[in-house]
Amino acid sequence: MAAALISAALLERLAGAQHVLALTGAGISAESGVPTFRDAQTGPWAKYRAEDLATPEAFTANPRLVWDWYEWRRQLVAQAEPNPGHHALVTLQRRLPRFTLVTQNVDGLHARAGSRAVVELHGSIAQNLCFAEGTPVDEPAPGDSVPPLCPDCGAFLRPGVVWFGESLPPQALQRAEEAAQTCDIVLSIGTSSLVHPAAGLPLLAKRHGAYVVEVNPTSTPLTPHADLVLAGPAGLVLPELVRLLW
Repeated sequence: MAAALISAALLERLAGAQHVLALTGAGISAESGVPTFRDAQTGPWAKYRAEDLATPEAFTANPRLVWDWYEWRRQLVAQAEPNPGHHALVTLQRRLPRFTLVTQNVDGLHARAGSRAVVELHGSIAQNLCFAEGTPVDEPAPGDSVPPLCPDCGAFLRPGVVWFGESLPPQALQRAEEAAQTCDIVLSIGTSSLVHPAAGLPLLAKRHGAYVVEVNPTSTPLTPHADLVLAGPAGLVLPELVRLLW
């Protein structure tokens, strides 16, 4: 099925591309068993809305609750493994002249698959930050505090992800926008195309002359604007794309 979706014209474009941008969203991680942000509201967390747990205000009001939720999500991520879609992107990065991988996912599966220099627009669930200063912390202060404490200032540590109401990491956003403005082809993979500013990157690339390819089993707001839609899961479409290219 996947092979039938992939045109000779796309293969020719990819073979001659100097810079390809891949933007990935929750769909590719879902294929590895990582629940999407809102699908993770199960079991003891079903009574909470994700939006009510992923804000600085929620953490200020009840840091233990928010920390425990993210610890639970970290366990889900730890049980997941990169899927064929992740590995296909590693191959593309190795074989194309220039390849930029931008992800909205915080699970680190791209890096675990072998992708290099991943631009993590929404941060990393594996990283902790000082809640007061926003700086990365590798080792918390000694003790059994929950959440753990910053060894420098004693403030609570928080997950290193972007919460509702927060800005994206400036350097990551700059790298993503620069890639969108210079790429020949953009692959939008498994993203709902609803969350901005990430959702605007394929359209920014298109305005700068890029060919936009959407890889998604369902339609999104990007679908009408894409030059080509590969309507299938990343774990099937991307390996077939790599196989046909090489």
